[in-house]
This record gives sequence, structure tokens and C-alpha cells, in this order.
Amino acid sequence: MERFPDIEIYLAAADAEAITQWLREALGDDELKLVRAGKGIWRGKAEGEARRIGIMLVERAADGFASLWFDCDATPWPRDTDCAREAARRLGCEARCSLGGWQPGDDPDRFWQVLPDGQERIIDWPDSGQ
Repeated sequence: MERFPDIEIYLAAADAEAITQWLREALGDDELKLVRAGKGIWRGKAEGEARRIGIMLVERAADGFASLWFDCDATPWPRDTDCAREAARRLGCEARCSLGGWQPGDDPDRFWQVLPDGQERIIDWPDSGQ
């Protein structure tokens, strides 16, 4: 399975403390902290086993969703969809992500939606009616 060079998902809930707790467990770094880096922006790093994962949370990134971005290909999730599935389940909120690795000519408004109950589907965002 191809690993994406970075991971970005969008979350309907941007509770920095809940996200931090999930990331501590998922990334195996009990010292991980998300620190406010500006209005609605949080940054952090997870370290361990010869890897350093840069993390950025932007609370109001798009249409009421927060963006959670990992600047590394060494996350536990090979693709955005894998991360979105775990986030929706663990955080109990809707998660969205790109359909795959973006290429020129791809439709930028097509996203994968994951609901906390495990339902998944392709949506047009922002016109998804959600």
C-alpha cells in the first residue's frame, strides 16, 4: 500500500485536548502537546523511534471543520482515509479527507466522509448539504 507523504483530515469537532489525548495514544508519545501558535492554530511534535512528526491543527479551516495535518509519512496511517476512520471513531465526530493522492485535474471538491458510526461515502464539499 502506498504511503502518503503527509496526512490531512478535517474534523467537525476541534477540541484540542481530546485531539491531543487521542494523538498521544495513536502516536505513542505521552509527552506530545499541542501548543497555541496563533488565533485558532495549534502546533505540536510527536517523537519516537527515529521519527519526528510535525502536527498542525487549524480550528476553523473550512466550512465549520478543523484541519489536522501531519507533516510526515511515518504516521500510523498510510493514507488520509485511514486516519479519518480512526479519528471519527475515537473522537466521536465526522471526519473528512481527500479521496486519495491529489493529482492535477482531480476534482478538488470531492471528499471522503466518515461518520462516527462507521458510515462512509463520497461527498461534494462544500455542496454536500451537510
